[in-house]
Amino acid sequence: MRETSDLYIVLISIHGLIRGENMELGRDADTGGQTKYVVELARALAQEPEVGRVDLLTRLIEDEDVSDDYARREEPLADNASIIRIPFGPPKYLRKELLWPHLSSFVDGALKRFSAVERTPDLLHAHYADAGLVGADLASLLSTPLVFTGHSLGQDKRRRLIDSGMKPERIESRFAIGRRIEAEERALSNAALVVASTRQEATEQYSRYDNYRKTRTAVIPPGVDLTRFRPPRRFDPRAPIERRITRFLEKPERPWVLAIARPDERKNFATLLDAYGGSSDLQERANLVLIAGNRDDIAQMEEGPRGVLRDMLLRIDRYNLYGKVAYPKQHEPDEAPVIYRLAAKTGGVFINPAWTEPFGLTLLEAAASGLPLAATDDGGPRDILGQCKNGILIDPFDAPKMAEILLEMLTDRNRWRRWSRSGLREVDRHYTWRGHARHYLREVRKILGRPQRRKNPVPKTRLPTVDRILVTDIDNTLLGDAEGLAALIQKLREAGGRAAFAVATGRRLQSAIDVLHENDAPRPDFWITSVGSEIHYSPDFHADEEWLRNIHWRWDAGLIRRTLAGLPGLELQDEIDQRPHKVSFFIDPAKAPALRDIEKMLRKAGVRGKTIFSHGQYLDLLPVRASKGLAVRFVAHRWGVPMDRVLVAGDSGNDEEMLSGNSLGVVVANYSPELEKLRTADDVFFSSKQHAWGILEGVEKYDFFGEIRSQSKQNDP
Repeated sequence: MRETSDLYIVLISIHGLIRGENMELGRDADTGGQTKYVVELARALAQEPEVGRVDLLTRLIEDEDVSDDYARREEPLADNASIIRIPFGPPKYLRKELLWPHLSSFVDGALKRFSAVERTPDLLHAHYADAGLVGADLASLLSTPLVFTGHSLGQDKRRRLIDSGMKPERIESRFAIGRRIEAEERALSNAALVVASTRQEATEQYSRYDNYRKTRTAVIPPGVDLTRFRPPRRFDPRAPIERRITRFLEKPERPWVLAIARPDERKNFATLLDAYGGSSDLQERANLVLIAGNRDDIAQMEEGPRGVLRDMLLRIDRYNLYGKVAYPKQHEPDEAPVIYRLAAKTGGVFINPAWTEPFGLTLLEAAASGLPLAATDDGGPRDILGQCKNGILIDPFDAPKMAEILLEMLTDRNRWRRWSRSGLREVDRHYTWRGHARHYLREVRKILGRPQRRKNPVPKTRLPTVDRILVTDIDNTLLGDAEGLAALIQKLREAGGRAAFAVATGRRLQSAIDVLHENDAPRPDFWITSVGSEIHYSPDFHADEEWLRNIHWRWDAGLIRRTLAGLPGLELQDEIDQRPHKVSFFIDPAKAPALRDIEKMLRKAGVRGKTIFSHGQYLDLLPVRASKGLAVRFVAHRWGVPMDRVLVAGDSGNDEEMLSGNSLGVVVANYSPELEKLRTADDVFFSSKQHAWGILEGVEKYDFFGEIRSQSKQNDP
């Protein structure tokens, strides 16, 4: 069995602002509960005896508008836990929807980090869709089990936004929701374990995905830090935040109805204000305290938070709630526990009126502070209130009923005390981070506790002696112009032994060997063939067995053939072009179903694979962990060549993945339309010349056989 006494666990959470202390929760839509969750999880796991090291990988940010803390390469969280910040994409702080085009660079930066520490993680845990996409690639390359937690899921978000009246086109343009859902599908197809926070999340939200499998899901509720969140004491000192809240209120001694959330439309401050503003009895009984993140100038905020705060102020004015509603402009992260205690001291209640709530850490914090709860009848609140028996579930869209429930909660003081005591008792019993970490590790042992596979022999190759690699597609890229090929060969000879030469092609190995021989091309140092499903090394064409073992994970070629048999517009290619880890079709796009429909059909059938469409007529089905891009990264990582010293050249759709990330990309002038989307990608050079001449133009642009010119996206992790 696998030794688990020194586990190296890597958590991945890419967007938002992540640091160990004074977390800026509620600063924007990207810095919310997930930020706190991953930091607390890292610390909790690091305390367990069987865990040797925990690294939380996130994005390095250099931006004068945010703290310099986010530009630190490494930040300790505990003796054996750290935040590791990987530079990728533009250095400025960006909202998560703008990071998608740059995620391959994060993969390359993470690989570089693992090479530097000379250790491969025993476990990868990706948080949210963007990290899920990154985690899927890293799991493929490292043959490491992947755990996935979506936090909030794109399918559910799209459904809720449509229900709220937002048009699908607006949803897509604002949130890139289609890309997010596809990333979630990719993460689920690669995940050995999915960690959900609630039963509803597991059974209702994840189940909407084609790649979801109930048997690979564990429900593990997050915890709360009981050293910070506790009920009020008689002699608690007066805190500055109390003065900043009570200055809004004419009668601050009245019970508080407290809501804490970032200014996001889905957090539903609007209905809460309608409920309070529409009930004179509730206004007479209680104050409303809204902690809606931090703000300096509302006019300078992004569109979403700006609209929420403007609407909040307009409703306060419409209902003339001055002296009854507090909405402080700033609060420090360490003041959040104090705010809960102040509300509990007044005999108040905590409310979470969100449209949807995947879990709700604020509910646990409030319960640990002695506050009864009113919370949306969705997701996490169902589990929390069902376990703690300390409040009432509410309809987040029914303002009059919401007001009625709040008034009832505040009126019955005996029940208020029962709820307060029950919440304190049950949070301590069921919702601690120590308990979460131990449950987590019990589930993890199930995917780690397998016999170690036999290590495959190391191929003989000269790659350990090189410091750069030129990788090119064959057809229409390397070949197509004899004079250009001869000129490129001469450049390779002049470069000497420090540069390796490789091909990455859709052809099978023998076909690639034959066509290069026919064109007097040099023999590559390694061959990536069959659209990335095979790797062989010169001089003896030794197959990389480690790669084959990686990509065989959940592969079923027979199931693919049976699922697509008889589909119009699809015809299997000759048997000689079928490979153990590739099923190839000719496709007529005019007659065949759309590629997205084919992918959905395969997923519904249980296929874990990847579709590659190229040259307008070929459709290749590969293992979910195979592609030309992943194969290039696998070889580079295995032999210690950073991706920023790998130049890749291609012309068609099956080259797209290897042209992304930190590699030096060259698209030759005779490229297929599928690559036009890369025009705006970081450091992908579109050559003005065709075939090998285009490769040479790229070599000169990057000075690839010389110093290798630096690029905007290249920074050492």
